[in-house]
Amino acid sequence: MEIVSEPDIPNAKEAVAYMRKLHELVRYLGICDGNMQEGSFRCDANVSVRPKGQAEFGTRAEIKNINSFKFVEKAINHEVERQIALIESGGKVVQETRLYDSVKDETRSMRSKEEANDYRYFPDPDLLPVIIDEAFKAQIKAELPELPEAKKLRFKTDYQLDEESIAILTATRALADYFEAVYKKSGCEAKLCANWITGDLSAALNKSGIEINASPINEERLSGLLARISDHTISGKIAKQVFELLWQSSANADDIIAEQGLTQISDTGAIVAIIDKIIADNPNQVEQYRSGKDKMFAFFVGQVMKAMQGKANSAEVNKILKDKL
Repeated sequence: MEIVSEPDIPNAKEAVAYMRKLHELVRYLGICDGNMQEGSFRCDANVSVRPKGQAEFGTRAEIKNINSFKFVEKAINHEVERQIALIESGGKVVQETRLYDSVKDETRSMRSKEEANDYRYFPDPDLLPVIIDEAFKAQIKAELPELPEAKKLRFKTDYQLDEESIAILTATRALADYFEAVYKKSGCEAKLCANWITGDLSAALNKSGIEINASPINEERLSGLLARISDHTISGKIAKQVFELLWQSSANADDIIAEQGLTQISDTGAIVAIIDKIIADNPNQVEQYRSGKDKMFAFFVGQVMKAMQGKANSAEVNKILKDKL
């Protein structure tokens, strides 16, 4: 499939924005995988310049087969500079096909195309006209999946997520589906699900160079981890350890928590005993806190969590510490 725009894109940044939107759409619709490095999605950029105030377009040069958004922007900007320099030095831009060299950051001539017939276009009398009626278009429209902009609006309305999280989660249809599956299976707040998917999971996927469809942690297993955070079986810090073990194995979160003895300690007596010892061992810090240095509270929380190997229920720790101090 080839999509051709009108010559109404004024700069490289808008050209890239246009490409990114097309890239998002063709992936959502399952038209192609959008893999630019393998040639599934490429750009031919037609570039021309004209003196300020001139209505007529300048002569264009076509830069062929650019295979990354970054290179599209760089190639267009270089070609604009090349044409301006050529015109201002008394030269003339010729209609031609050029290639972009990303190593040298320059375009170079590939072949000239002076006239339309150089493209080898010709009519085929055996091809019948294709009539697209309104009923057919309506049918196709009804069969379309939810598209990116509609999905973004729904995620904002239904899940009350911030714009950054929505942008990441809806970047691909597969990631958006993964998020919604985790949200439904875990029974957790949407914000908790979004934070783990856009944070730890996305970081692990990027590090391994894989897409969400190939994630070692499927929706079911991540849902199990988030459910244990939500019901306070484990703390957020311990959850990161469990996540690493989920990534490296096929076990589920409950089995890992049980085998590693990672269940959060909510026993008030045990927490009180540790807090009493830490307060007794740090009289200077206690005095600083009581004299108005509120930031010292974080020091005590850190000491308690360290002493309890991160297993203490953080809500209980905070409550008891405030009472004791």
